[in-house]
Amino acid sequence: MRIPFAQIDAFADTPFGGNQAAVMPLAAWLDDAVLLNIAQENNLSETAFIVASDEEGVDFDLRWFTPGAEVALCGHATLASGHFVLSSDTALNRVRFRTRQAGMLEVARAGSGYTLELPAWGPSPKAIPEIVAALNIESPVETLWHDKGYALVIVENEGVVRDLKPDFAALAAFPIVAIVAARGQATDIVSRVFTPYYAINEDPVTGAAHAVMVPYWAKTFGNSFTAYQASARGGKLTCRLDGDRVVLGGSCVTTIEGTFLLP
Repeated sequence: MRIPFAQIDAFADTPFGGNQAAVMPLAAWLDDAVLLNIAQENNLSETAFIVASDEEGVDFDLRWFTPGAEVALCGHATLASGHFVLSSDTALNRVRFRTRQAGMLEVARAGSGYTLELPAWGPSPKAIPEIVAALNIESPVETLWHDKGYALVIVENEGVVRDLKPDFAALAAFPIVAIVAARGQATDIVSRVFTPYYAINEDPVTGAAHAVMVPYWAKTFGNSFTAYQASARGGKLTCRLDGDRVVLGGSCVTTIEGTFLLP
């Protein structure tokens, strides 16, 4: 079987930035074990699989796999999937994806980039001392939790975020996405995201993490603000809270196109 393949840098204006995602359109769903094997072969933080839908109001069904497991929500690979579809058909202005656990998601053109609409997964305060210890954070300002498996740890300043050195072996024991964030200097917020349980120690730019952070930070900055994820590759986002939706803005760059050969 020959499967089209594109590797796309999401939340990036130029190649070699943002977060890499593979986007692979399928004629029909393959077995889950095969999808996971493909994601492991790609060895990127996410591989997005899309299948065209004939249901009204739905353009594609979408699923995401890390090299370790399927995930409930992935923002950057959704943005990359939208870029894949919209750059292939200039007559389209938006594309809607149906997902298994995150509902309907939408990517729309916005100038030279795109907007990505995600559910607003506002976190609630919760003590998470074992996760804080695994992150090697001594004095968090606040700790929060969302039951989709997202831990949000607020720290004193951007320097703490940038200098953080988590214990990845300890953190891998928790089936979570661990987010560490603070007020920023050049942007309103700065964050880093760690997912060793899912076989990626640090995720470069994480749309889903901002679906959790935006409702929290909107209480400080209002409904619109800017964000930077301070990974080695780095990524800039615009953020907006719109009722029960989070709208992120960013660009994408396709770096590789080809064919995946599946025996």
